[in-house]
Amino acid sequence: MAKPKSIYSCTECGGQTPKWQGQCPHCQAWNTLVEAIAEKTVSRFTPVSGTSEVQNLSEVEAGEEPRYSTGVVEFDRVLGGGLVHGGVVLLGGDPGIGKSTLLLQALCHMSAARNVLYVSGEESARQVALRAKRLALDAKAVHLLAEIRLERIQAVLAERKPDIAVIDSIQTIYSDALQSAPGSVAQVRECAAQLTRLAKSSGTCIILVGHVTKEGALAGPRVLEHMVDTVLYFEGDTHSSFRLIRAFKNRFGAVNELGVFAMSEKGLREVSNPSALFLSHHGGQVPGSCVMVTQEGTRPLLVEIQALVDEAHAPNPRRLSVGLEQNRLAMLLAVLHRHAGIPCFDQDVFVNAVGGVKITEPGADLAVLLAIVSSLKNKPLPEKMVVFGEVGLAGEVRPVQRGQERLKEAAKLGFTQAIIPKANKPKQAISGIEIIAVERVEEAVAKMR
Repeated sequence: MAKPKSIYSCTECGGQTPKWQGQCPHCQAWNTLVEAIAEKTVSRFTPVSGTSEVQNLSEVEAGEEPRYSTGVVEFDRVLGGGLVHGGVVLLGGDPGIGKSTLLLQALCHMSAARNVLYVSGEESARQVALRAKRLALDAKAVHLLAEIRLERIQAVLAERKPDIAVIDSIQTIYSDALQSAPGSVAQVRECAAQLTRLAKSSGTCIILVGHVTKEGALAGPRVLEHMVDTVLYFEGDTHSSFRLIRAFKNRFGAVNELGVFAMSEKGLREVSNPSALFLSHHGGQVPGSCVMVTQEGTRPLLVEIQALVDEAHAPNPRRLSVGLEQNRLAMLLAVLHRHAGIPCFDQDVFVNAVGGVKITEPGADLAVLLAIVSSLKNKPLPEKMVVFGEVGLAGEVRPVQRGQERLKEAAKLGFTQAIIPKANKPKQAISGIEIIAVERVEEAVAKMR
C-alpha cells in the first residue's frame, strides 16, 4: 500500500510546503509548520448567491443589519448592539474561563423569542444539562446536539433553520472530506469555511468557540480570524472572579469595546460599574498611587496606576510594568529626567495597573509619571484627583481623544480635581470638578510640590 503523502501547513498563515523547514516561506514565522496528510479533494464550495452584476455603489441600498439581543447587556455592548442576522462570531479564551457558561446563559435568554441550537463537541448532553441546572437556567426551549461530524451538523442546521447556533468548539469538529485529525490546521480551516458559508446563505447567526495557544492567540490558522465577522477574546485571571470580553475585530460595530463580568455560583453576572473594580480602597492617602481615566471603545474607565520606586541594589536597576507597555516606561523615565530634572537611573521602578486591566493607549503617560514622582518623593497625590494625558519626548503633554467624556465620568464618580492636557480643557466648566490644565511635564510635576 502506498504511503500517504505528507504536506506541512503553517499554523499562522495556512500556507503549505512539501517539506518541513524552520521558517514558513510564506509569512516568515518560525516553528509554525505542522505535518498533515495531503488531501486530494474536489471543490466543495458553491456560490452563496447567483452571479452578481456590476452596479453603481450609490445605487446599492444600505441599511442597518437586523440584530438579536442576547439578553446580556455587556455581551451586547461588545458585539456592537447584539448578534447580526447571518453573522459569524469567533469567541476565544483560556480553558475554564467561562466561554461555554456565557453562551449557555445567552442562549437561554434568547430561546424565549428565538430558535436556538447548541452544538456541543466537547461535552456530552448530560454534562451540558448539569451545567444549566447548576446555573438555574430555563433551558426548556434550547435545542441541544452533541456531535463533532461537520456533515451531520450541516444537515441539522439546514433542517431546523435556527436563528442562532453555537459550535463549541471549532477545534473538535471534523469533516469526512479530509483525512486529518480534528483540530489540525486543515480541519479547522475547512470546517470554519463551510460553517461561514452556511451562515451567509441561510441567515443563521453562528458563534464559534475557539481554543487559544500558550501565547494567548487563537489556535489554528490565522486565516480563521479573517473568515469570521467578529473576533472576541475572553480575558481574565482564573484565580480572580472578574472576566473581560474584548472585541478585536467587528464588521458590524466598534473594536476595542470592553464587557466586564464577575463569575459567581450562578454563572457570569454583569458589572454595571466596572470602574469600581480597578480602583483600590485605601484607608488614607498613599504615595505612588494615581487614578487615570482610560477609554475602552466608547466607555471611559477609571483605573488606578500604582508605582513603587526603590533604591537599586544591583548595577542594573529594574524596570517592570504590569498592564502597561514596558518600553514606554523606560521612555517616560528618560523624559522625567531630561525635562523635569528628576533622575531615576539609580532606582528600581515598578508600575502596575490595578485589577488586571491592560492599558494600551498613550493617555496613561501622565498618570504613570505622577505616580512615579509620588512614590519617589513619598508624597501622596490628592485623594480625589484624576489624571490623563500623553507625554511626548520633548516634554509636552499632548491631548487624548474624548477628553470631555472622561471628565464627566470622573465627576460622576465623585472626583473633584483633574490634571489634563491644556488642549483637552473643556470650554464650559463641568460641575463638581476643578480642571488643572498643563502643557509641559514640569508643570504637572510642579503641581505636586
